[in-house]
Order: sequence, then structure tokens, then C-alpha cells
Amino acid sequence: MMFDTVIMVDWSAANVPRLGRDSIWLCRRDDRSENVINMATRHAVRMLLVEWLTAAREQNQRVLLGFDFPFGYPAGFAARLGLSGPPWRAVWDEIASLIVDDENNRNNRFDVAEALNRRVSDSEFPFWGCPAAPVRRHLQSKHHRRHDSDGLAERRIVDLYIPSAQPCWKLLGAGSVGGQALTGIPVVRALRDDPRWRDQVQIWPFETGLRAPHEVSIVMAEVYPSLWAIERGPGETKDAAQVRAVAGYLAARDRAGELAALFFGDPGLTSAQRDLVEGEEAWTLGVTAARQRPISVTRVASNSPAGRILPSPGPRREGRGEGPPRCYDYLRDPGAISRRSMALVRAETDLARFPRPLRRVAERIAHAAGDVAILNDLAWSTKAAAAGRAALIAGAPILVDATMVAAGINRERLPDANEILCFLRDPTVAGLAAAKRTTRSAAAVELWRPHLAGAVVAIGNAPTALFRLLETLAEGAARPAVILGFPVGFVGAAEAKAALAAFGQGIEFITLHGRRGGSAIAAAAVNALARRR
Repeated sequence: MMFDTVIMVDWSAANVPRLGRDSIWLCRRDDRSENVINMATRHAVRMLLVEWLTAAREQNQRVLLGFDFPFGYPAGFAARLGLSGPPWRAVWDEIASLIVDDENNRNNRFDVAEALNRRVSDSEFPFWGCPAAPVRRHLQSKHHRRHDSDGLAERRIVDLYIPSAQPCWKLLGAGSVGGQALTGIPVVRALRDDPRWRDQVQIWPFETGLRAPHEVSIVMAEVYPSLWAIERGPGETKDAAQVRAVAGYLAARDRAGELAALFFGDPGLTSAQRDLVEGEEAWTLGVTAARQRPISVTRVASNSPAGRILPSPGPRREGRGEGPPRCYDYLRDPGAISRRSMALVRAETDLARFPRPLRRVAERIAHAAGDVAILNDLAWSTKAAAAGRAALIAGAPILVDATMVAAGINRERLPDANEILCFLRDPTVAGLAAAKRTTRSAAAVELWRPHLAGAVVAIGNAPTALFRLLETLAEGAARPAVILGFPVGFVGAAEAKAALAAFGQGIEFITLHGRRGGSAIAAAAVNALARRR
């Protein structure tokens, strides 16, 4: 086979994070599994692709990575911009230098298109399509109809082969691949130039020619999903069905030894046309003849129990409906799950807003909660993370308010086999709670006193435990190195954490304002501090 893994990306130029229809969908398929994923931002997609390519390189796997936007523009565009060097690369470099696209999908693609129009024609040619406001001098909302007269073709050679293909100059509206190209080319360029694999990646057909690439580990190609006639699964969006079907088709053709033929394009191209395709315009993988007819794709399932069984109706049962699926869509490899989870956390939140020593704690808290938005409520003292890490390295005990917190701490990663102490089940606690007319969790804090000095305290359940700890410290008890305060609930949780944040007196803390918290989050904070940098 030519490739071990096929990845298909259905792109979007949306200005805001978006899921579902008309957002970004990916499918990664190998001989063991298939994963179809919907992502809200281009930044998150880039991080995921870096993760996938890194894993592939570590395993010496070859990857075919397809994107559903044009890789090139009609011949002459680079020259009209006054660019030098290989036309395709000059245009890619220029676009990448101009596009600004932040982590929340805010981008300047209309500004860039207007600037390019000004340079090409000092008018509203060749790009078109933009919002009605603001009014732009060099870009208009409607088609200018000037391609026949102003020296740049509306469509590339390959676009003429596909009746339904939209022109790359179109920036807004249905099929606006122009916006996708302007936001997508910088991402493909960055992936291509990543120093971890740049010597083992090529762009087809710019760097490979119109031929089957065999010399490198990663090949990136332009793919047009609508070139395939697909069948959607029940409840499946068109975009999800397309990435699934195209990735499956390419992988199946590769297993059958028939994939190489798709890289040769139309054998009837003239030498001059081939030069334009390979040097400037690009080609669409799978297009092999004029007026290309849709390629039929039959539904297939992954060929391994470890993989994903594609959503399908399954065998019908007379009088009983379709029945449940035989297998569900989920990732099973623990290491892959962990890497994927952390990559999504990093992609979906700005960890740079936290002090460097706190970032690992923040990402572990988001992972434990399954929600990056929870980090908006994170609060901490300046030296909390460093103090907690130093205490664990010095062998300090970990005091916890609940057995669930203790159970969630990864003992194998504690730097000095640190003792984890939970007194909730101590036989004296029930009597203390009755005598003091409080909860058992608060009463158990009384047994912490001999162990408090320099300890790491992790509270993930009871607000009363945190309140009582603060009272104990106000009474003059020895100070812990850090308090990880994450009690959860509707009564007292928000108030106890607010009291911790306002306590002062040199107490180092990490907490989460509001009602949310829990044993898993408290344990995750300890695990983050224990983990080697």
C-alpha cells in the first residue's frame, strides 16, 4: 500500500467557532479504526493534525492528508501580484503573511482579498463576495463579471473538469471556496514547513508532479468531496458523510492497489497544461477525465474490532424496527485517548493566560471537568503551583477530605511516595461531628492538625471541610504549603471558595469560583503538581 493512514478535512472559513453543519469535519482512517470528528475552530484542527502527524511519524507511518479547498489559483495570479519564485509557493507565502486568523476563528480574509484586488487591478477584480458593510472600494459583494476581459481566468484548468466546482475567487455564499482557500492555505503551509517532518512531506502535485508520490512519508493533496456520490448514515450530516466516505474510498483503493492512478490526473493534458497545473494551479485528486462524473462510494465498515463501525441501519428485523447498532463509535486506546484529550484542551483554550507553573494544573482541571470554560472561574495565589510542586518533591503528605479524592490521585507519579491521608473513616470522627454539631468532613479536619505544616491539602467534596480548615488556620494552626480548594455543591461551595481566595495571611491556594468542583478536579490538580515537567 502507498499509505498507512488517510486523513480527510472538510474546511470552513467561519468567523466564529461553529459545530454541526457547515463547520469543520475530519476523518482519520487506517487499517484498524476510523474516527470522524467535528471541530469548532481552525486553530483546534491544526493542533489535532499536528498530533496525528506526530504520532504517524513516531510509528513510521505514511499519511495521505486531503483538504477540500483549492491549493492554487488560475495561471498568472502570482505574476499580477509581482511575486517571484515558484508561483504556487510565492502565492502561499504571500497569503500566509497577510492572513490573521485567531483561536476563535476571527479572521481578516475580506481585508486580504481587497488588498490583493488593489494590487492586481486597483479595482474590485479578481476576488468577489463580501458582506454589504463596510463598503469596500476594491471588493464588492456581487460578481464583477470581468474575468473574460481582465486577464485572469475565473476557473483553473481542473475546475473546468468539474461542473459543480466553484471559482476560487468567490469569498461569500454557498460554495465560497475562496474564503476557505485564504484561511486554509496558511495552515497547509505551516504543516508542510513544520521542522519535525518538513524533509518528509510534499504537496501534490506542486512538489511531486502529476504522478504517484512514493519518496516521502506525508503527502498533502487537494480533494473535492462532492466529486464522490455518497450515502449518508442515519442522522449524519452531509459534511460528516463526505469525509467518512472519501477517506474510506481512498483507503479501499489503496488496499486494492488502485490508488496510484488517481494521482496522474487527466492523461490527455498537454505539456503546457501540465506545467501550469504542477507549477501554479494545482489539481484535484480523483479527477481523471473531462466532465468528471461523480465517483460512486459504497458504505464499508472498519475491518477491525478496535475500529469504528460506520453508522448504518444494519439488518432489518421484521416488525421490530432496525434494532440497536452492533458497535459504537469511540476511541479505545488509553494512550490515544489521553493525547487526544490534552490536544483538544490546549486547542480550545488559551493556556498562555495562566502563569507558566499553573498551566499544567489548568489543563488537567479542564480535562477532569470535560469543559474548558470552567477555567474562566479558576483563581490562584501567585506562588501556589510552585509551592505545591516543591512540597510534593520534599515528601510532604497530601491531606484529602474524601476517599474519592484519594482514589483519583495517581500514586505511581508522586515524586516521593507521598503519604495520602484521609481521616473521614477514622472511628473518632463520628463522635467529634456529633459533639461539635457539624459534618463528619469538617470534624475530620481536626485530625489534620499534626500533619498540616507544609502539607498539600486537596478538598474536592465538602464545603464544611474548607470552612473548618480556614477557621483552624485562623486559630493559629500550622500552615500547609498549598490548599487546592474544589468543594462542590449548591450550599456553601461558592462561599467557602470565596473565603479561601480572600483569606490572605500568606496562604497559597488554587480554587474554582462558583458551585462547580469535585473530587476528580481536586485529584487532577494534585496529579498535575506531581507530574514531572
